[in-house]
Amino acid sequence: MVSATADATLRHLRNSLATIEKSTGFPDDAGVLAIGLRPLDAALGGGLARAALHELAPAAPAQIGAASGFALALAALATAGGRTALFVQTDFSAMEAGALYGPGLDCLGLPMKRLIVLRVPRPVDVLWACEEALKSRGVAAVVAELPQTGAAADLTATRRLTLAARTGGNLGLLLRQHPSPVATAASTRWEISASPSVPDRYGGLGRTTFDLSLNRNRRGRCGRFIVCWDHHARVFLPAALSLGMAAASCNGSADPQLLARAVTGWR
Repeated sequence: MVSATADATLRHLRNSLATIEKSTGFPDDAGVLAIGLRPLDAALGGGLARAALHELAPAAPAQIGAASGFALALAALATAGGRTALFVQTDFSAMEAGALYGPGLDCLGLPMKRLIVLRVPRPVDVLWACEEALKSRGVAAVVAELPQTGAAADLTATRRLTLAARTGGNLGLLLRQHPSPVATAASTRWEISASPSVPDRYGGLGRTTFDLSLNRNRRGRCGRFIVCWDHHARVFLPAALSLGMAAASCNGSADPQLLARAVTGWR
């Protein structure tokens, strides 16, 4: 039988542990950023974890625009409640892959009034700014673009960014210009490319369409998804004849029959 003194001590210990967990940056109310597509959200455990770091890279050098577009679409989704996003890049990254364009961001669904753009000279400065911003409750998402493979974002650096994201409960998006083989602490790793869109009713360009390969996922399965971005409603939509989940696990390979049906359908 537990005495009253022991019971009071136990309650005090539990309260102390709860206080320590909150102060060290492990929020239990950060939640997820729901993509809005059932198969993808199911694979992610309900959506993209907010208090976490996610790594994005183009599937090929020419696809950096698609990877940047997906990162900015996620930022637009995260700022739907009126909060602000931060985009950090080096001067070299801007010269290699291009700088952000205000009217284009408006057309993507991320108006400049909801985005802070920070240009810094070195990759280490990108990581510092990203870490400090992720700790803050003043932003909803931080996109950090690194040139080339972003060698500065190694396991130690990404652990720091992950802890910072947990502290602030913010969505961290690490955008590399090339995929990196280096192990990181990112919760998810994506390779992104553009996919053909369905023309509108007038035969013009359709919605922006992304081919997403989820290659690492701490909360579930990996796979391949084709998704569209509706910049007016700021929501993701399933592509007509989506590839859906093309791999059952991170070590699995795409189902040839499923891919063949999808490619035939597009043609």
